[in-house]
Amino acid sequence: MSTSAMLLPGQPLPANLVAPPLPQCGSGCYELNGRIIASVIGKPKRDGSIVSVIGREETGNTPDVGSVVIGTISRLTTQQAHVTLTTSNDRPLPETSEEFLGVIRIADVRLTERDKVKIGECFRLGDLVKARVLSLGDARSYYLSTAANELGVVYAISEGGNPLVPVSYQEMEDEITGKREKRKVAKPEGI
Repeated sequence: MSTSAMLLPGQPLPANLVAPPLPQCGSGCYELNGRIIASVIGKPKRDGSIVSVIGREETGNTPDVGSVVIGTISRLTTQQAHVTLTTSNDRPLPETSEEFLGVIRIADVRLTERDKVKIGECFRLGDLVKARVLSLGDARSYYLSTAANELGVVYAISEGGNPLVPVSYQEMEDEITGKREKRKVAKPEGI
């Protein structure tokens, strides 16, 4: 089995997956004039003599306890942040009629100084957050935690509408104005 980058409908599959002899077309692709073309948005895959394009709805990926998820802050209260989840373990979540939702409770924001945590200083609406699934929670949402250095806000927009860059584990800085805002920042990769 071999995978590559995401394809759009109409794009040919990478040459390394369709090397002669020409493989059979599986789901999500078709043959046209000796070339194999994607018919859905997804990742190409070759399994023996069959190639296919696996779309988001076919991934079958759902968060489980211990999974690292990424989502957007959709609602804040004084006690918790609500997250709309988009990926689990670096794979997109399937599109369903109901969204995958998570909750970060005030006690699960960070490891130290838990009594000093203020949700509004850690997250803002629209922030992109990386978290770990603690438990499956109730019927509506997963319980999440950002209590690790590599977990927290990975992308945010300032009050002025500019991208923020991390400057410490609890502050991000507006790239344009230099104004700092409080967040529970995820440690940037490679540092």
